[in-house]
Amino acid sequence: MIALLQTPIASSGSFLITPNVGLMVWTIVVFLISLFILRKWVFPLIGEALDKRAKSIDGDIDAATSLREEADKVLDEYRERLKEARTQSEEIIQRARQTAESHEHEARERGQELLAEAAKRAERDIDAATKRALDDIRREVAELTIMATEKVTRKSLTDADQRRLVEEALSELDFSGLSAGAESN
Repeated sequence: MIALLQTPIASSGSFLITPNVGLMVWTIVVFLISLFILRKWVFPLIGEALDKRAKSIDGDIDAATSLREEADKVLDEYRERLKEARTQSEEIIQRARQTAESHEHEARERGQELLAEAAKRAERDIDAATKRALDDIRREVAELTIMATEKVTRKSLTDADQRRLVEEALSELDFSGLSAGAESN
């Protein structure tokens, strides 16, 4: 029996080359059933998954596009605000410079006013000191004149004589040179 099963085709190894009709029919039937099952249940699920994935990608692309447009708008707004901020800062700097210049000008004017007032005060003080000094000199000259006259005449003078002698001595002295010299300094 074994001998019957061993045919020259089987022994030669060419059974793969020779067509077996029964095997072909069953292969086609299994293929068609598999194809029917795949088309009926699997391919629609795969198609839906692919459609969902495509829609998701399209949505992501649209979202990315809208985000980019929004980012561009925000960037444009930022640049505009930055330009406005620079303009405002330049205006603030300009105003600060003008204010500083006006304060400097006012300070100079105030300083000149203070110097002028100090010079006037100093001039008044000098005039007052000069008058006091002249008065002191007149008093000293009067006393010296009285003392010299008493020594020369060896007698004491009356008040009227003293006044007359002092007035004569003072009228002979020239105090205008002293006050003119003080004024020129």
